[in-house]
Amino acid sequence: MSPASEIFILRSSLTSPFVRKVRMAAEVLGLAHRIVLSPIDAADPGDKLVEQNPLGKYPCLLRADNTVIYDSSVILEFLQQVAGTDQLLPLDGSERIATLTRTRLADGVIDAGALIIYEERYHEAEKRSQVWLGYQRDKIRRALAVFEADPPYQRRTDAVGIGLACALGFLDRRRPVEWRPNCPTLVQWLSAFAENEPSFERTRPPDA
Repeated sequence: MSPASEIFILRSSLTSPFVRKVRMAAEVLGLAHRIVLSPIDAADPGDKLVEQNPLGKYPCLLRADNTVIYDSSVILEFLQQVAGTDQLLPLDGSERIATLTRTRLADGVIDAGALIIYEERYHEAEKRSQVWLGYQRDKIRRALAVFEADPPYQRRTDAVGIGLACALGFLDRRRPVEWRPNCPTLVQWLSAFAENEPSFERTRPPDA
C-alpha cells in the first residue's frame, strides 16, 4: 500500500484523553479519514492490546506492515510526518524543544489526574493515601499555574493547544481537582479554543 493512502488502525477508548489527543491531531492534519478506530476491551483476555503494546496502554497505532506506534506524543509526531507539515510541532531548533516541553507538561496533568482516579477507584476510602493524592493534585495545580500565566495561542491549533485542551476536558469530566475557580485565563482560553477548533467538540467523549 502506498504511504499516501495507507490506512491506520487506532487501538482506542473514546473516554481516553490521550486517544482524544490523537483523534484531534488527525482531524487537524486532515488524516481522520485514514484512521479506523479499534476499541479496546479490557475485560476480554483475548484482546491483543498487550501484544501490540507490552505496557498494555493505549492509544497505539497499527500500520499496514504490522509496525505498532505507541504513546500519543509519538503518534502525533508520526501523523505530522505523514501529513508533511510542521503544523503541530516545529521540525527543529529551540522552538521545537520548548513546544515539546509544554506538550509534556499538559500530558503530566492527565497522568496525575489518572493516578488520583486510580487511587480512589481501586482502594477503599480508609486505605487511600491522602499524602499521595495531595502530591498528585499539587502537580496538576503547579502545571496549570504555568499555563495560566502563559496559555497557548488559541487561534492556531498545535500540539500544545491540543494537549492542554484534552487535559482540561479530562479535568472537567473526571474532576480529580476543581481547576476553574483558580484559572480564569484558562477558562477563557478553553472556551476560545473550542470555538476556533471544531475537532474539540467532535471528539468529545461519550457521557457514559
